[in-house]
Amino acid sequence: MKKEIFRNNLNAIILAAGQGKRLAPLTKNKPKCMVNLFGKTLLEWQVSVFKKCGITDISIVTGYRSELIDLPGLEFFQNKKFETTNMVESLFCASEKLNKSTIVSYGDIIFEKRILNKLLESKHDFSVVIDKNWRKQWDTRFKNPLDHAESLRLNKSDDILDIGQRVQNIDEICGQYIGLMKFQNKGINIIKDFYHKCKEYSVKNLNPLNSSLPFEKSYMTDFLQGLISSNYNLKAVIIENGWLELDSTYDYEIYQKMYHDNSLKELIVLGN
Repeated sequence: MKKEIFRNNLNAIILAAGQGKRLAPLTKNKPKCMVNLFGKTLLEWQVSVFKKCGITDISIVTGYRSELIDLPGLEFFQNKKFETTNMVESLFCASEKLNKSTIVSYGDIIFEKRILNKLLESKHDFSVVIDKNWRKQWDTRFKNPLDHAESLRLNKSDDILDIGQRVQNIDEICGQYIGLMKFQNKGINIIKDFYHKCKEYSVKNLNPLNSSLPFEKSYMTDFLQGLISSNYNLKAVIIENGWLELDSTYDYEIYQKMYHDNSLKELIVLGN
């Protein structure tokens, strides 16, 4: 009974407003989340896992070619400024869905059920999924993993100390953030207040999340780092593989090759 009540208080927001230009021509006439991978769209893979874990309150923030995202049973929010904004603004287009316990996921990833279940088990206000075995996926996708990796430092209690910065040394990376997190308890009101204060401050000052960008172009890692810098504890939910990010045509080609030669299971077990 407790498990059912817990899941009933949970909802998910999928951020899928972007065009995915690095996936062209696959995204020429469709949004990134509607690209077909291994027989399903990215969105179908995600929705399937959420439902397997008992989460049926699922919202999606759309933008580019939003009219093509038509899966039944979803609630839709539109980021009408998707061309000039980034993930943080997309999330707060669905701010009314930030309540009780909310999973937030990027729209260009797929993940195993065990990954989501581990995130659901976390009791912390801020929980962020971190892949400690990140090199396996990065070495598959990139000639030089450091060109595409970001900082991620943890303390001994798995609190995140630093996230989302460019790195010069592999030692600055304890893992990689996969684009999946949960806000709950006090964390819900904290992120709402923090967002509005930062946005208001940026009207007459530099963006407090990232001084090199306008506030509306802030990355999600800028937002998470801002919370850390404001002395909030973000807990890492540690995983090892079990997910994929689809960001480029090269990703698509290499994943398809691995799928057909049966080596994809080194990164993810589909349907699990």
